[in-house]
Amino acid sequence: MGLKEWIVPQDKAFFDLFEKLADTVNDGALLLNALVNNYVDVQNKCHKMKQIEHQGDEIAHQVYEQLNLTFITPLEPEEISRLATALDDILDYIDGTTQQMYGYGVTEADDVMKELARLILLSTQEVQTAVRLIRKMDDPRTVETHCIEINRLENLADVVLGNAIKDLFATNDAITIIKLKDIYENLEVATDKCEDVANVLSDIAIRHS
Repeated sequence: MGLKEWIVPQDKAFFDLFEKLADTVNDGALLLNALVNNYVDVQNKCHKMKQIEHQGDEIAHQVYEQLNLTFITPLEPEEISRLATALDDILDYIDGTTQQMYGYGVTEADDVMKELARLILLSTQEVQTAVRLIRKMDDPRTVETHCIEINRLENLADVVLGNAIKDLFATNDAITIIKLKDIYENLEVATDKCEDVANVLSDIAIRHS
């Protein structure tokens, strides 16, 4: 056992928590897809989503607590804080938009919601994989590959949003425009938050390369 491991035996706890948080974020994305592709029992699904969001908050809080207790950390403290925050932000937007759909009285999920939810799920799956790779950092370039894919997916979400807003403003129902524009934009922000995670992971990979 090296000196660092002797001083900080719990140092791997950060990676355990990051992986658990990334899994929870993906659980939220899975439930979002289940909702938009089978838009029934919406209130119950929103309740389940809120439970997942609370679970994510608790894991993020554990990261911050661990950071306050640990003298020597496996990553820079700022990197740990940024990563926990960025992961939690994804889940906040997934949950927030789901609650918004229910609160706005949306009666069915349209193709735009389904496509953005699909891109969110693909992004969170990439996040899951990339987060697991930083535990050992055997090949930082592999981490970067997943980060590039997350960026690509975010760019696709931008295009979907742009086309959707253009189509919305070609209609005449102002209230529907306002509701759907909010939902579309917040779903797209979830992909932005995935990109924020990718940026943190990319910085970590560069520092270890």
